Formats: sequence, C-alpha cells, structure tokens
Amino acid sequence: MNETQGPQLPESLVTALSRLLEPLVRLLIGRGVTYPMLCELLKKSYVGVAEERFPLSGKQQTDSRIHILTAVHRKDVKRLRAERMATVPRAVATSSLGALLVSRWTGSPRYLDDQGRPRPLSVAATKGESPSFADLMEEVSTNVRPRAVLDEWLRLGVVRLGDDRKVYLNTEAFVPEQGFEEKCYFLGENVRAHLEACVNNLQQEGATAPERNVFYDELSASSVEELRGMAAQEGMRALQAINRRALELQQKDADAEEANQQIRFGFYWHQEQEGYEQ
Repeated sequence: MNETQGPQLPESLVTALSRLLEPLVRLLIGRGVTYPMLCELLKKSYVGVAEERFPLSGKQQTDSRIHILTAVHRKDVKRLRAERMATVPRAVATSSLGALLVSRWTGSPRYLDDQGRPRPLSVAATKGESPSFADLMEEVSTNVRPRAVLDEWLRLGVVRLGDDRKVYLNTEAFVPEQGFEEKCYFLGENVRAHLEACVNNLQQEGATAPERNVFYDELSASSVEELRGMAAQEGMRALQAINRRALELQQKDADAEEANQQIRFGFYWHQEQEGYEQ
C-alpha cells in the first residue's frame, strides 16, 4: 500500500491551505528555516495532534495507531512522543505572565482612572498611596520579583517610567515594541486560536464562532492610514470591554466546578499594495 496516498482533498481546501501557508513560508525563508527543518516540525505536530485529538475511546494511544493516522514512520513516532515532555520555553512563561498582568491592569477598576484608562502606578507600595506595580504583581504571581518584571517591560517598551517615577503602560494591550521571543509567543498563541476558530467553523454544523473581517481595495495611502487609526481605536475599545467583563466573570466563577472554559478575543489589521497576491 502506498502510504502517501489519502482521501482526495477538495480543491477549495487545497487553495485555502496554499493561501495560509504563503505568509508562514515567507517568515520561514526569512529566518533561514529550510524545507527539511519544516518537515521535522510537521512530523512533531502530526504526532502531537494525533495523540491528543484522535484517541480511541477506552484505549491507550499507541505508536502503531499514530503511524496509521499520520503515515509518520513508527521509529519517528516513538522518538517524537518521547521528546514531547520537553520543558516549557522561558518566553512562554514570561509572556503569559505579562499578558495576565496587562489584562488586570486594563480591566480591574482598582487600576483604572476616572476615564477608565490604566492609571500610572508607583514602583513599590508606599504609605498612603496605592495601588503600586508591586501590588499588581502580587495579585497575579508571588513567584517572580516585581522589579525583575518591570526591568524586562522597560526593555521591551511595554511600560515607561515618568518624571514622577511612576510606571506608565505604553500600550493598552500587551504588544512588545521589542523582544523577538515575546512576539513569537503571541504569534503562536494568537494565530493558533484564530486558526482553531476557523477549523471548528469548517468542521461543525450549525452555529459557528464569530470570525469576520472587512475587505476593501482601490484605496489611497491616506485613506488606509485613516482607516488604520479608526480600526485601532474601535478595536481597542472592544478589546477593553471584553477584557473588563471577562475579568468580572472570572472572579464570579472562581469557585464554580464547571469553570473549565477559556476564551480568546482579538482583532488584527493587514494592508498591502494591490497586485502582490498570487
């Protein structure tokens, strides 16, 4: 039997896959990631997804079954399953902590001013003045020193120290101006969540998750800049509203046994010159 053969893919799906791979391949070539290196990553993903998402009810997943599902060689399946217990990269841990901190800073009334904007925080707790950046850290994690996080955020450009020696949030969502590892973390998390929503919508019948955008061409550069500013303003307003309500509901559901769900909501902007699309 030829293991490379499989079900005939719909042409519409092949076209969609080719389109979504284009920017990924551009990133890979730009970073020196060759086709053989990508193949090894794909093997790892095939094995991981087959193991987690396609088990048989009441049976333990085996190398043979994963081989049948993926056509990855049995010896590679065995090797890759053993390697999956690798430690979580530092960027994952630090970036997820940062996202939690910014969510609370932009969502909790304690850290907002009268206009609902993130208020500047003193570095450390001082008598008669609260809250502080240290207070914010303690609400999220007690395992990391506040000063260490602050120094890293200053390096990334997430916050700045004002002349009053208070900490100001530069952006109202966690988008580092610097830091390749941190940007890679959010590339993986955000695009993965978007793709999961699209895949779920494609595979299920009935109600689908919200997944919409607006497309226009034949626009001037000045018009695009106007729309970009409007998108950033309106998108951030929606992001803040969802963030604040989600924080309230998370606190309300803290002791509920069924509180085992997670959500991700976001927005994006893309622009390019006409004629580039292949």
